[in-house]
Amino acid sequence: MKSYHFKSGSSKLVIYQLLLRVFSNVNSKNKLYGTLAQNGSGKFNDINSKVLNSLKDLGISHIWYTGILEHSSLSAYKENGILADDPHVVKGRAGSPYAIRDYYDVDADLSVDVVNRMAEFEQMIQRTHECGLKAIIDFVPNHVARSYHSDMNPGRKSDFGVDDDTQKLFAPQNDFLYLQNETFQFPSDYIPLDGGTLPRGYKKFVESPAKVTGNDVYSSHPSSNDWFETIKINFGVDPNPPHHCFFDPIPSSWIKLLDILLYWCEKDVDGFRCDMAEMVPAEFWEWIIPCVKTHYPKVIFIAEIYKPELYEHYLDKGYFDFLYDKVSLYDTLGGIIRGYHSADDISNCIRSVEKYSERMLSFMENHDEERIASRFFASNPFAGIPTMVISACISKGPVMIYFGQEVGESATDVVGFAGDRGRTSIFDYCSAPELQKWFNKGKCDGALLSPEQKTLRDTYSLLLNFVSKSDAIHHGGLYDLQYANRHHQSEGFDEKFHFAFLRHSKEEKLLVVVNFNKDTEYETYIRIPADALVCMGMDVKKKFNFTSVLGSAVLGSHTADELYEEGNRFSGLKLKLVPNSAYIICIH
Repeated sequence: MKSYHFKSGSSKLVIYQLLLRVFSNVNSKNKLYGTLAQNGSGKFNDINSKVLNSLKDLGISHIWYTGILEHSSLSAYKENGILADDPHVVKGRAGSPYAIRDYYDVDADLSVDVVNRMAEFEQMIQRTHECGLKAIIDFVPNHVARSYHSDMNPGRKSDFGVDDDTQKLFAPQNDFLYLQNETFQFPSDYIPLDGGTLPRGYKKFVESPAKVTGNDVYSSHPSSNDWFETIKINFGVDPNPPHHCFFDPIPSSWIKLLDILLYWCEKDVDGFRCDMAEMVPAEFWEWIIPCVKTHYPKVIFIAEIYKPELYEHYLDKGYFDFLYDKVSLYDTLGGIIRGYHSADDISNCIRSVEKYSERMLSFMENHDEERIASRFFASNPFAGIPTMVISACISKGPVMIYFGQEVGESATDVVGFAGDRGRTSIFDYCSAPELQKWFNKGKCDGALLSPEQKTLRDTYSLLLNFVSKSDAIHHGGLYDLQYANRHHQSEGFDEKFHFAFLRHSKEEKLLVVVNFNKDTEYETYIRIPADALVCMGMDVKKKFNFTSVLGSAVLGSHTADELYEEGNRFSGLKLKLVPNSAYIICIH
């Protein structure tokens, strides 16, 4: 069988998730539930060569442009035929980027000239490529906004739902699922804009028969905790037991979604982050990804997925290039920071995905997760350095950071629907105050950053630039050193807070050591057994030199016997581990 998996080049993928609405917004004061005019928005045109080269210098290879597609919103551009949605089916004022209102259009808020908004998007993609970077956008196949209607559909396929038989809950060729003899009811516990003044001129939303809600809620009365602003797309799986699948002939929704992917590929998009991929049958991905790659073989597909039992299925049958490593690695690293996981648990993470580790995408922040610097997570951005070193170095797979993570964005402002949850809002018009200090009204010089923030960003830059080019990280093997370095074996080593491993290729040998303890400094010995040296292809009869790549450490030369002596807790490479620290050491 022909393989459609992404074949990477000589560099590890380093992805920067950039929420454009917020990233370049220079407004310094965020009004609660503020309008576009009050709180502002970033623009396509803001992403110029200065911004792009600065991100490239940070070590980035791919930018995931988030919030690009037109989605439900309370902002109207009546002269351009863009009306405001009913506030009762919009989260916040700007709206969720995952309630797509037109798959074929971009968000007008991001344009300087609304009429030319698509041209402005295309020019941003062109500038991205000219700077040697790749562009990823969201693909949201599971659901659309309740108000979905495409006025930018090029006409190759009909719009979603226009040919549906609305008298049936399910029909194989219907695009949606319909609740017979029921009318959609707004969530009774949802108060738009928290009781604030609603915008004028919106058309009251009516849906009859009611459609099934995006998170598989088969009720005409979804709650405010549901994805009530969205409707589920029908993929040909009968919701009635025993849930027969009708995939031949190909469902109408599949064909329309393929046209949408090809539409964006034609605009030179390099990849898609696929929202809630596990809510869509693997058979759909098995069909659609090869269809796209037949025409655009270099386009990559990344799955947001949270069920480890589905990983292998969605990789081998679904043809995804990469999957989120959230449930294993992210949750474990977050648990270490919070104190309910041990660093030793990282070994279990390694084993759990070892069959396909090179296809797992690791991260410590994204739009769904709490900011590391927030009071809900670590309250200290430097606590993220050990976790990011693990995320970046543990496998051959991609690593991702979220805009502002590199300067300690803490998401302390309450701006609207997002509330106070330690997350930068994706639903409201707002800005990112710490990132603004780096952005500095487009200068991208970091002049307003504190010395600590400059140190933080420099550390991220050193790490990301190194791993993006490291042969051992991108192509090499892994050797877990925990078994040889627990506290009863190695002096000063505490497996609750410390983790050590080797990454190695023919050209490069690396030792990685981290200390997750935020308060305590340790003097310890990192033991490297002769078996590990042999595994790395090194001559155990020679002396080995150790050189710091990341993290300040006093190192020297050692023989194999000095690195590991049975029963001697003081054998090994002597290291001083300061609080919240990480060390990448080259062995040669």
